Amino acid sequence: MKLRAPWANRPRIGSITLAIATAFYVLIVLNQSFWGKTFEYLSGQHLALACMMAGLAGGYIALFVTVSVKYLIKPLLIVFILASAGTAWFMDQFGVIIDLEMIRNAAETSMPEANHLLTTGLALHMLAYGIIPSALIAWVRVEHRNFPRKFVYNMAVIIPSLALLIGAGLAQAGIFAFATRQHRDWFDSLNPIFPMVSAGRYLAGSAKERDIVAQPIGTDAKVRDAATAENRKPRVTVVMVGETARADSFQLGGYARPTNTELSERDILYFTDTSSCGTATAVSVPCMFSGLGRGSYSHGKGLARENLTDVLVHAGIRTEWWDNNTGSKGMAERIPYKELYRSNDPRFCQDGECKDAILLDQLDNWLNSVTQDSVLVLHQLGSHGPAYYARYPDEFRRFQPDCRSSEFSKCHRDEIVNAYDNSIAYTDHILATTIDMLKAHEDRLAPSMIYMSDHGESLGEKGLFLHGAPWVVAPSQQTHIPFVLWLGDEAKRRTNPACWAKQVSEPHSHDNLFHTVLGMMNVETSVRNPALDLMAICQAGIS
Repeated sequence: MKLRAPWANRPRIGSITLAIATAFYVLIVLNQSFWGKTFEYLSGQHLALACMMAGLAGGYIALFVTVSVKYLIKPLLIVFILASAGTAWFMDQFGVIIDLEMIRNAAETSMPEANHLLTTGLALHMLAYGIIPSALIAWVRVEHRNFPRKFVYNMAVIIPSLALLIGAGLAQAGIFAFATRQHRDWFDSLNPIFPMVSAGRYLAGSAKERDIVAQPIGTDAKVRDAATAENRKPRVTVVMVGETARADSFQLGGYARPTNTELSERDILYFTDTSSCGTATAVSVPCMFSGLGRGSYSHGKGLARENLTDVLVHAGIRTEWWDNNTGSKGMAERIPYKELYRSNDPRFCQDGECKDAILLDQLDNWLNSVTQDSVLVLHQLGSHGPAYYARYPDEFRRFQPDCRSSEFSKCHRDEIVNAYDNSIAYTDHILATTIDMLKAHEDRLAPSMIYMSDHGESLGEKGLFLHGAPWVVAPSQQTHIPFVLWLGDEAKRRTNPACWAKQVSEPHSHDNLFHTVLGMMNVETSVRNPALDLMAICQAGIS
């Protein structure tokens, strides 16, 4: 007896049937975050909820039937399923929204950082919700009609489905419009429509941005007292760029836990009301160095002009960038740059990532080498999640039990918070040690330090974790950031203590960084805005 190959008896299914089945699978099974928000935002609006379900069913059917083209139907449906399964994991687990900036952040992340997200839970999720359904689509035999009949049959499904989508939308347009205005994150969670549109926008934008050349700014920059530099100590400013530190977890700002025991003993200024430009590194770092301000910043505009480091160089100031994160995001293209996170120094590094103490390892030698006005940017790994436990050494496991996993589902929320708070306590140590090292060189230098985190972090509030929410809907935990300023004796003499006493409670933001660093280095230039330069404000005695 001749045995038939197992694939010879594959079940047959019509192209429209397969497209509709896949549409319902993606809409219902892989859109848990969207439906959770829908039931919450339309609570009590039963007719509106029914119209939403019917309208989206029509829309998804129209979309999936449209792509049910011979030779393309299987690859396209599999792409939809795999993309939906992947984005569903991150939306359902962490409450994130996969928008343009989240795509950009993912594209620019390092492999060690990405590895913390490639967990066993993700693998099992992709197997169950992505790979197995995709394998079933690849296995079945799809039956197609000839083109004229296929066109007619497809349009007979697509047109009524679109009519259902439009009719359902119009029937409850007022309610939907109001709910959308109140909850801008709602349709941003629609999977895979919004994530795939965001990915398309990122790819299109990246293609246009390749040819952008940064235009010079601040070429008129000069140090006001450069002529008398030989008669004074060289000014030194360390710009510490924090990572994922939220103000809500800083003891200096009123947090009940002792997360800033060392900074609390230093003579610092802590600004309690400071907001970030973005909620992801790929946005915030370029924005805070661009000088454009959050209101004017865009990724393209940031690429099209030089930044703070260039203006400092134009002023004749030695400027360097040391990185322990995933890069300078284009801010150190034209200055000396060290990728410390690639050193693999066993004293600080493991599995391709390094503790932030590596930023301090060479700092003393660098300070000894300073003979002119200088700025050093130190970019922390800070508290980047979800692997908070990997950001601090064992001696900083002050709050226990601390979550020792990148899968939050394996930890109680209290354990996640403990791990995060430990990472903040370690940042406290890094900042305090930096201040001590600067102060130790005050006999021959005029040092200062400014610290701002790039963005904050959600730790389970309203079901959200991590960061990266669109700024307009982001919770305060992701935009309220810590801002620390330490002034050496020379800088203190240039300013009014009474002014600082008021400024620490005034609203500030990333917009202040560009101009304040120029003020700290006593740089005069047409691109410096005195109204955003805290040194200028307090030097003038404004209170």
